[in-house]
Amino acid sequence: MTTATTRLSKQARREQLLDTALTIVRAQGADGLTLLTLAEAAGVSRPIVYDHFGTRPGLLLALYQRLDERHRTASAQALREAAPTPDEIARVLSTAYFVCATDMPEWNAVSAALKGNPEMEAIEHEMIDGYTDLMAAALLPHSGLTPEALRLRCVGALGAAEAIATELHRGRTTVADAVTALTDLIVGSIDTGTGRSAIDGSRL
Repeated sequence: MTTATTRLSKQARREQLLDTALTIVRAQGADGLTLLTLAEAAGVSRPIVYDHFGTRPGLLLALYQRLDERHRTASAQALREAAPTPDEIARVLSTAYFVCATDMPEWNAVSAALKGNPEMEAIEHEMIDGYTDLMAAALLPHSGLTPEALRLRCVGALGAAEAIATELHRGRTTVADAVTALTDLIVGSIDTGTGRSAIDGSRL
């Protein structure tokens, strides 16, 4: 075990530990993930795990951020490959959102385990801001709204996406219908030609 632990750089070791932590959560849920179970599953000593994450909440927070990074990377890649039309951009963003909601169930498990953690709230705000900025930047060339007005609508669209995701998790809709609904909401929230919002009129 000593030879194995010295073979990786600190960053590579952290990535390996997070990969192992993700495997544990997928198999056992977030309750099965502790610093001890991670050390045992990764074949390293407990001090190595403590050195990387400090506490169980620290480990869960790092894993949550890892999942968010993976989601944003996939979304950005999909946007680079999308046709430059508002409908297609909205569809790609919607698809990426619900693929995350369905293909990464460990996201919800980790989030639930961190409920009430003050650091988690700050990280969630940062994540929402980052995804909002990604969405707004992609849609801006196709909108007549000001950047500020468009960003606010993206905030609203993400709120709607969360509500639709809840319906999806409860089995009340399908991924296809969820993607269609969110796509329509995104496209309907931007103004593609007049420089005005259908709701706010000339005030924008």
